[in-house]
Amino acid sequence: MPAQGNPAQTPKTEIEVTRVINAERAMVFKAWTDPKQLAAWWGPRGFSSPVCRADARPGGEIYIEMRGPDGVVYPMKGTFQEVVPPERIVFVSAALDKDGKALFEVLNTATFTEQGKKTTLTLHARVLTKTALADQYLVGMEIGWSQSLDRLAEFNETGRISG
Repeated sequence: MPAQGNPAQTPKTEIEVTRVINAERAMVFKAWTDPKQLAAWWGPRGFSSPVCRADARPGGEIYIEMRGPDGVVYPMKGTFQEVVPPERIVFVSAALDKDGKALFEVLNTATFTEQGKKTTLTLHARVLTKTALADQYLVGMEIGWSQSLDRLAEFNETGRISG
């Protein structure tokens, strides 16, 4: 994730972020699998995703280019491992350097639990591999996912994102 933290910090290699979203589970799940909806909320506050492809099926590709507030583009590619509507999505993602090589790879598991008309979303992310340059990005992984899920909740509850 592009949200960079303090480089002196030791990055976490495993995180879990949970949100209760005021929307039905099928709607929240679709926001992860429909590229147009995914592009609307993906990334930390202030970021956009002008390029977003998601073939949400086992073996399908996910590719997103996040554009930061400063105009810098952060490409990410990955492969869906498991897609169980509307319960679970598992995918491996890789943040790419300027040459298209993986800086690090993360196993991401999103689970969607129905609670009446609300959904509890839990995102678990575990770093599988990383290069020497990865730590400067990984220190921001938890805040990046946290802000992304805040934006997802806002999108599912209002149909729009405020920033």
